[in-house]
Amino acid sequence: MTRDREKRMALQLSDKSISTKAKLEGWVDRNLKFIFTLPALLLVLALIIYPLIYTIQLALTDASRSTTRAKNFIGLENFVTLLHDTERFWPAVGRTVYFTGAGLIIETVCALGLALLLRKAFRGQGIVRTAILLPLVATPVAVGMMWMLIFQPSIGFANVFIEWFGIPAQGWLSDPGQTLNTLIFIDVWQWTPMMALILLAGLASIPEEPEEAALVDGASWLQRHIYVTIPMLKPAIFAAILLRAIDSLKTFDILYATKGAGGGSNHEAETLNVLAYSYSFDYQDYGIASAVLILFLILICGAVALVTVASKAGAK
Repeated sequence: MTRDREKRMALQLSDKSISTKAKLEGWVDRNLKFIFTLPALLLVLALIIYPLIYTIQLALTDASRSTTRAKNFIGLENFVTLLHDTERFWPAVGRTVYFTGAGLIIETVCALGLALLLRKAFRGQGIVRTAILLPLVATPVAVGMMWMLIFQPSIGFANVFIEWFGIPAQGWLSDPGQTLNTLIFIDVWQWTPMMALILLAGLASIPEEPEEAALVDGASWLQRHIYVTIPMLKPAIFAAILLRAIDSLKTFDILYATKGAGGGSNHEAETLNVLAYSYSFDYQDYGIASAVLILFLILICGAVALVTVASKAGAK
């Protein structure tokens, strides 16, 4: 009897072991894609979370000068100082919003026009598309140096060109009143092709039947695109706006390449990115610089939330 009981117990344990192993194998099979991506996901999260926590920590201290110098906890004092700074911080916020907003509106309109023009096949289409994409090939620093030569007040081609039409020479990047608008023009020239590519991909996924039906009903080219094509293209438009808004908000290289530290002698091109760089590397005030970056992150999150809400409202 004892031996039979032992055999039954052994069989039960074996069945439980097999059942547990089968359940584990089934769970692994169902979640294989997550298991394979988990190490990379954890690495990415670590690379994001640690710098963010360290930046928040610095923003709450008086860290400055040497990184080995003792840091004292001062709470929200850096944030209060920035929020009361009407000479550098708030003007930098205004320039950041203006640079991003104006550039985004112009780029969206131009990209939509380009995408609609390039949608239909025509002779030399490949050459035209390649030429349009050329601005994306160059690095922003190289683009900035090139446009600095073009907008040079005395020998630059821009003034030579407008003087052919009787327009007086302009200061462009050397004129504090024209600097930001000139930089927006450079940004539009370089990044409109990227938005056009996204919109072209969106147009490729739109069926042609609704437009053909509108054409049969007598709608003009403009009416077909306003009432049929663009409404169906809204998801691609909002995706392009979201990607470009995030990228435009954190623009630094082209601003620094053209205007240098501080965004120029009068800070005319000083956005929040440039301001944070100045506090960190020019003044070595790491606490204030970190506070600027945290407030800048809040601004970016707000912009992303705004675009997301607008896209959902547009989808409805």
